Amino acid sequence: MIRFIISLLLTVAAPQMTLQTSGVTARLRGVSAVSARVAWASGSGSTVLRTDDGGAAWKKIIVTPDQLDFRDIDAIDEQTAYVLSIGNGAASRIYKTSDGGTSWTLQFRNDDPKAFLDAMTFWDADHGIVIGDSVDLKFYILTTSKGGRDWTRVATEKLPPALGNEGAFAASGTNIAVFGKKYAWIGLGSAARARVLRTTDGGHTWRVSETPLRSSPSSGIFSVAFRDAKHGVIVGGDYQKENEASDNLAITSDGAATWTLVKGLSGFRSVVAYVPGTTTLLAIGPAGSDYSTDDGDSWTAIPGPGFDTFSFARGQRFGWAAGARGAIGQLSF
Repeated sequence: MIRFIISLLLTVAAPQMTLQTSGVTARLRGVSAVSARVAWASGSGSTVLRTDDGGAAWKKIIVTPDQLDFRDIDAIDEQTAYVLSIGNGAASRIYKTSDGGTSWTLQFRNDDPKAFLDAMTFWDADHGIVIGDSVDLKFYILTTSKGGRDWTRVATEKLPPALGNEGAFAASGTNIAVFGKKYAWIGLGSAARARVLRTTDGGHTWRVSETPLRSSPSSGIFSVAFRDAKHGVIVGGDYQKENEASDNLAITSDGAATWTLVKGLSGFRSVVAYVPGTTTLLAIGPAGSDYSTDDGDSWTAIPGPGFDTFSFARGQRFGWAAGARGAIGQLSF
């Protein structure tokens, strides 16, 4: 196994990024860290990976013989995980394993040729939420309260109308953030304006707020993170201009009702995450990374490689990043 350690000087601590060998060349857009030993990753070519030894070895897992693009994976625990594939019609699916990846159950197969799933997340083992691109100016959101045994589309009358071409980018699996048992936020883009959908009742009803991030068919909000019910961050930019950072970061202190534009990122960023239990933030994109120690007010670039996605292990100050050509790295503070 090839390992390369980059020591970085931060105000809070000196984190280490250890590059690991995944054994695949797929572009990995999904990652979910469970503990110091167990993490999952997913990507193109029906790729799903799992480690149970802290990344010393990654095992490729067969979910289905069909060729799918697994853009998001969410682990509930060391044995239980959901994986979501993208694409029009039946290419958009959700599978679940309860035995560490040995067997998988197809929980949802999209039957709407216009629908296209993007990302998912879970409040707990039973309650989850999925976002897809809007269909005929109506948002497409699914929820489950039974561990995925059934997925129900949120009634369109419970949602504000969508803008033309509005949707969520299937880039890192992190454009949905949840807090507690009922709060959720979804970052949107690809339309005339970049907006945030929010719910305070577990997805039954929704409101939408404007943000100052730029939006176009290739730009908008790519990732959302909240450390409590009030304080959150959105990041993004234009995925066709990875080295540019123009109006691609905003913060809120009122639960997403209003957003304040902040400068400081050094490029397009596809994922943002709070270091658990702190106001320190990590923002990562294909071209590089940045960190903030003051709740997003100011940022410092981190030398080293970029990735597409990142996940902290629950309650821990370390996690895994994943990206192009099977890149995987473990970052610890």
